[in-house]
Formats: sequence, C-alpha cells, structure tokens
Amino acid sequence: MALPRTYESQNCSIARSLEIVGDRWTMLVVRAAFEGVRRFDDFQDVLGVARNVLTDRLSRLCDEGILRRVPYQDRPERFEYRLTRKGVELWPTMMSLMRWGDRHYAPDGPPTLIGHRGCPGTLTANFTCEACGASLGPADVEPRPGPGR
Repeated sequence: MALPRTYESQNCSIARSLEIVGDRWTMLVVRAAFEGVRRFDDFQDVLGVARNVLTDRLSRLCDEGILRRVPYQDRPERFEYRLTRKGVELWPTMMSLMRWGDRHYAPDGPPTLIGHRGCPGTLTANFTCEACGASLGPADVEPRPGPGR
C-alpha cells in the first residue's frame, strides 16, 4: 500500500514542506539548478533521470514557485528553468543536508567541498567562510572536488 502524498491531517510545516521537496529527484533537480543547470536536456544529462520523471519534477517545481520557466528560443519554443527567490531560500537546507550526508555517508571524505569564490576558504556550518569569516550565500560559493571524489 502506497503512502499518501499529502499530510492534510497534520498541522506540521515539515510534513507540508516534504509534500513539495521530499522526493529524491526533486531535490536533485534543485541541486542541479544551484549548480547552474538550466535546460531540460542538461538536467537529464547531469541527473540521468527519465524524461517523464524530469518533466513531472520540473512542472511541480514551477507550479510551486521554486523554479520559473524562461523562454530562450521561439522556434521551436524552448525554456530554461531558473530558481526563484523561494527556490534560493532552499540553499541553507541543501547545504545542511549535504554536510549531514558528508558526516554520516562519506567514509572517504566529502565528494564536494563548497568553496568561497575567489578565496581559498570553504563554507562552514554557520554559512561563513572558514578562511576569511565572510557570510556566504549561494552567489558567493563554488563547488570544488573533495577528498571523497
């Protein structure tokens, strides 16, 4: 028996949030968007996800206001998918989840480090640079190969 997709009987913000982003492919699409992926075929190449699954996740993320479709070609009509402000607000959650996974499921060390762009430092749990102390957001960082790669 499948679990219900909604949690209408629960007055819980975690349950309601999981209705939107609590799916593996959804979070991986969001991760790819943070990494600069914008086009359908590029999402598919990076993620290796089936077209119908990707179509569903992109549509849902757009319906929820996490991504927005931006036309980049008229004939044929084609779109890019860009994070909205609501989508960018998921960045601390993504970084915290990554750090948790690095701590518990990366025996050879983190596969990816989040570096401070233009600085040798990396992101701390407090969203600051461990080298210079600057507060960091998604526009201030870049992925770097980690020891577990």
